[in-house]
Amino acid sequence: MKKPIRLLLWLLLALFLQSCGNHIRQKTDPKFIGYEEFGKASFYAMKFQFSKTASGERFNQFAMTAAHKTLPLGTMLLVTNLENGKSIKVKVNDRGPFIKGRIIDLSRSSFAKIGDTRQGILSVKIETIE
Repeated sequence: MKKPIRLLLWLLLALFLQSCGNHIRQKTDPKFIGYEEFGKASFYAMKFQFSKTASGERFNQFAMTAAHKTLPLGTMLLVTNLENGKSIKVKVNDRGPFIKGRIIDLSRSSFAKIGDTRQGILSVKIETIE
């Protein structure tokens, strides 16, 4: 199968699975609002696509989600690339990263909105919101 067709099928499957998921949006626990952290961000490898996350959701490279070691699942974060000032909002739905020196793992599409995936790692500021 040609690569563009295979990619399109993966995208359609991911969108279908996303639409089947639970869309009850959690809010950030008020006691965590205003929390800030600075460090390195990376993104999940494609091999984790559709794997179950700590929240029970299936991981989706096209969703605006992230993994953090300690913040409660469902916490909303503003992630800012310190080099270019671009920001995105993501929901914590998994645990990690498990590589020393990193504070957050982003879905691939989240990472791509604020930086170049060829870099692999970004210097970021994360803030709890909402």
